[in-house]
Amino acid sequence: MAVALLFFFESAAAWAYRPFVSTDAAVADVKEMEIELGYLHWEREKGNTTFFSPKVVLNYGVIHNFEVVGEFAVEEPGHGAARLVDAALSVKAVLKEGVLQEKDGVSVAIEAGPLLPSTNKDEKGVGFEGIGILTGKIEPLIYHMNFGGGVDRAHADPFVIWGLIAELPITPKLRLVGEIDIESVRGSSPNNSVLLGAIWQAPWQNVSFDAGLRRGISHAAADWDVYHRPDF
Repeated sequence: MAVALLFFFESAAAWAYRPFVSTDAAVADVKEMEIELGYLHWEREKGNTTFFSPKVVLNYGVIHNFEVVGEFAVEEPGHGAARLVDAALSVKAVLKEGVLQEKDGVSVAIEAGPLLPSTNKDEKGVGFEGIGILTGKIEPLIYHMNFGGGVDRAHADPFVIWGLIAELPITPKLRLVGEIDIESVRGSSPNNSVLLGAIWQAPWQNVSFDAGLRRGISHAAADWDVYHRPDF
């Protein structure tokens, strides 16, 4: 549903750089669409491997400093049929322009919307998530801070999320990235992880590639998570 809605709009290609659980305080330009396509993504947990292909995030700029975001993934467990997971539809707005809009100071944004049902039997409900986002710069690092919460789609339990991303430019076209992500759902163990990756801007206009390795640091998190994808 999210994909169909976003493709209704006339759009021009743009590039994104979000290989994270968290996000940055920027939106797509008006009538531009950012596409993040995960074609190689697998998760290792307790000796079992799950593949996610495709994993898609679409961002469409509706008006100045406002976009619609749709996302979903297809999960393919080692045993069992493929299923649609992590579907969501949200809106994102920049409240204060800053470093990501080529202005002084921090950029501030909010993102909120429903978490849509999945075909996983334990996640057939509808949830909700809302976050505040702050992006700033401490030379040479760019950082993105996220804080928010909502209710999950499984049992409508409340949760709190927090994330911190850091980007370190190595060359004009290559950045090293890291992330700490924390999620706590009432009645469940926290799902905490750290990420180390890289983003490379390809020679082709408006195209970049990202790759990364995520390590779970709590009992509920997956042991390892590996991904590689283009953004355009």
